[in-house]
Amino acid sequence: MENSTPSQQSSSTRKIYVLRWGHRPQRDVRLTTHVALTARALCASGFILSDTEDAHIQETIMKITRAWGGTFHFEMGASWKKAVRDWKAEGGVVVHLTAYGENLQSSDVLSRIKKLNRDVLVLVGSQKVPGEFYSSEVSDFNVAVGNQPHSECSALALFLDHYFEGKELAKHFEDPKIEIVPKERGKEIRTSKLLVDST
Repeated sequence: MENSTPSQQSSSTRKIYVLRWGHRPQRDVRLTTHVALTARALCASGFILSDTEDAHIQETIMKITRAWGGTFHFEMGASWKKAVRDWKAEGGVVVHLTAYGENLQSSDVLSRIKKLNRDVLVLVGSQKVPGEFYSSEVSDFNVAVGNQPHSECSALALFLDHYFEGKELAKHFEDPKIEIVPKERGKEIRTSKLLVDST
């Protein structure tokens, strides 16, 4: 957890890490990959695949980061309990995304999270999470993007979008080898000479 623990920063540079719990290598590869891609694309700083390792997911995320730019930390294998304990010990807060939590839209939970001005670790389950996830010993906040059944990927996307107030959608990722050129119609991709030289 050396690279993923919180540090003292201004509110504009606060880190958000996403911890994925309950990943099942034979079943969840595609969705866990999408959770990690969502975290990266919507400006989370890093991703922790807890309690297991999946080299294929790590390779995919690192390959995309190298090609599409920016920095994104990926780690795996650490127990979720240690990750949470280390995060809290460094002054960070833990947010558990669950349909049973405080509604992101109709409550003031997001403003309370942001008012603390601390780095945030977002817990995203794959299967049914342990009951202790809901406790104050683990989660400082239980947050729901809606109180109907939904995908954890959509929950993460909505939480990050609300947290960053939509500004993450216009972020420029540094040193990309591939960039999409937004257009009204059609598709255009800009590639750098570095990418051509490496193929």
